[in-house]
Amino acid sequence: MNAALAPILITGAGRRIGLHCAERLLDDGHPLILSYRRDNPELARLRERGALTLKAELADERGILAFIEAVKAHTGRLRAIVHNASEWRAERSGHEAEDFQRMVGVHMLAPYLINLHCADLLRASQPADIVHIGDDVARKGSARHIAYCASKAGLDSLTLSFAARYAPRIKVNGIAPALILFNPDDDATYREKTLAKSALGFEPGAQVIYQSLRYLLDNPYVTGTTLTVNGGRHLK
Repeated sequence: MNAALAPILITGAGRRIGLHCAERLLDDGHPLILSYRRDNPELARLRERGALTLKAELADERGILAFIEAVKAHTGRLRAIVHNASEWRAERSGHEAEDFQRMVGVHMLAPYLINLHCADLLRASQPADIVHIGDDVARKGSARHIAYCASKAGLDSLTLSFAARYAPRIKVNGIAPALILFNPDDDATYREKTLAKSALGFEPGAQVIYQSLRYLLDNPYVTGTTLTVNGGRHLK
């Protein structure tokens, strides 16, 4: 890890958008601390490039606080915290309370506790940022993913509250993506239907989220804002 620069902390960086942002930040010379739930070859590649990876369970208080202590054991300052860890889970009959608690844990309690307990690490670095990766679905709700949507809406509220609390030393913003990347097993019918939901109508790839993250990190005059990256879904 480059001792001259304060590291950027990214939660849930082992795959998809989090992985891409981690790779690009390393390309740009930023030291990284990354959380993950399951190890994979991509994480091994990030370690080879100098990233510090910490296994974490961010769905409950015990796991979150243990992760915070692990971060503090490795660094006394942070350039930014990017809350990317997420779980996409529909309601399951007979498991509604469990699913709701898990969604709130990952999407709200983890950012809440990490922001509170790591603020001193951010204040030790200037500039300093917190970025919450939300979801455009919170804008209109979801019939099949009620707990997921509610917890992501709560994350939007945390963006506003922490921005007010930590100004002017720490900027706090959010990013609300819609479709960014299809999964390999998504069939042609699903892809066509999903693409038709946006005005721009294409699969952009993870780079658009990195561009949004880069903007928030680099712009000194933006806080309490959530960038909508949805290809114009609100226009349809």
